[in-house]
Amino acid sequence: MKKILLLVIFLTLTGCSQASSENSTITISAAASLTDALDPIVELYEKEHDITIKRNVAGSGKLAQQIEQGAPVDLFLSANQKWMDRLEDNGWIDPSTRVTFAENQLVVIRKKGDHPPFSLEHLADLEASSKIALGEPESVPVGSYTKQALKTIQLWGKISEHRVFASDVRQVLAYVESGNAEYGFVYKSDTYISDQVEIAAAIDSSFHAPIVYPGAVVTDSPNQAEARDFLEFLQSPEVREMLHDYGFKTETVVAS
Repeated sequence: MKKILLLVIFLTLTGCSQASSENSTITISAAASLTDALDPIVELYEKEHDITIKRNVAGSGKLAQQIEQGAPVDLFLSANQKWMDRLEDNGWIDPSTRVTFAENQLVVIRKKGDHPPFSLEHLADLEASSKIALGEPESVPVGSYTKQALKTIQLWGKISEHRVFASDVRQVLAYVESGNAEYGFVYKSDTYISDQVEIAAAIDSSFHAPIVYPGAVVTDSPNQAEARDFLEFLQSPEVREMLHDYGFKTETVVAS
């Protein structure tokens, strides 16, 4: 009887030990423009914590819709306020965790070495372009910002026959890199990860809504504490510097 009791205790302790040794896993749904910047940030965080981070990157609209459909996500990092507002209004994210951790700038790119017979000193020159790549305005934040800017300077309708829509900002970049589009509207940060494109023009920030990156913990996340901790990590001075190195602006972001 004593041997059986000792065996039960041993198995119980062994099971507890194995459970405690298994690290946690959280899933982050992040805007496509954060793809490369997140790599070193996640790597650093995983080294400092007993945790594994899975990433799902795509256009913010697509990611928000996945969360609404019940996708197992712990943390949402959006490239605009619109989709985060929608999730908050419908109870999908915890508003008490919502913070803005980065900003960006909208730019027009062209393939490096490509010198068309006109300059982009005035954006009206885009009317002469054959193909202009931009994100789908209804679901891709960079497309929404682009549409706002082009409507502000009364060019949206004038280039309707030249527009090529993309599913996210990285596809816009790929279109220009491959030569399938002469110009593309992307974030400044996207130009930091490609040696095949160059900035043809920077868009005045007054032409569109502020480009900000809010993050929040998903309401149904089973890993609330871990998701909150990573979100706080994103606001640390060390991570701000890393984001800055990838072309994001963090100077005006205030940690919670």
